Amino acid sequence: MKRLYLLVLLSILISNFTFSQEEKNNITKKETLTRCHEIKLNGLFLILGAFEPSYEYILNEDSSLGISIFLPIGNDVKNDIRYSIAPYYRYFFGNKRNATGFFAEAFGMLNETNRQIDLFNILEDNFKTDFAFGFGFGGKWVNSRGFMFELSMGIGRNLFNNDDSDYEIVGRGGITLGYRF
Repeated sequence: MKRLYLLVLLSILISNFTFSQEEKNNITKKETLTRCHEIKLNGLFLILGAFEPSYEYILNEDSSLGISIFLPIGNDVKNDIRYSIAPYYRYFFGNKRNATGFFAEAFGMLNETNRQIDLFNILEDNFKTDFAFGFGFGGKWVNSRGFMFELSMGIGRNLFNNDDSDYEIVGRGGITLGYRF
């Protein structure tokens, strides 16, 4: 009889311990997925004379959606590009979870460029709006407090207004710092 009581008590303790472990793992997964918003700033473009803030939403542990807005602030950049808006989708690979590590990216880019026309030795501005599709890759690292660092690069092709070969290909990339909340 004592053995039966001991066996029942032991099985209750083991089942209680297993349920508490499973619950703890579920709580940890929920906590990591609650931080699903990121705001970022491209430090490389800031140094080169442009302002590119980004917002990214983490869909699940392996993918995210985001948008970047490129605005020139330096005169050298303003002469070539007026703006670009680039929505993107990222898929993350590897053993790391919570949308970190190596990623591949597909993006679209609405951009307006200045294509100067030489009319009898007088340069006239000719602004053209175009849309590009492209692909990229990179890596993202996030620490436990939510600060993030990202390296990325990508290339795409404008779909319209390809009469000027200087602006058929568009690039994307940077060295980005941000915060996940």
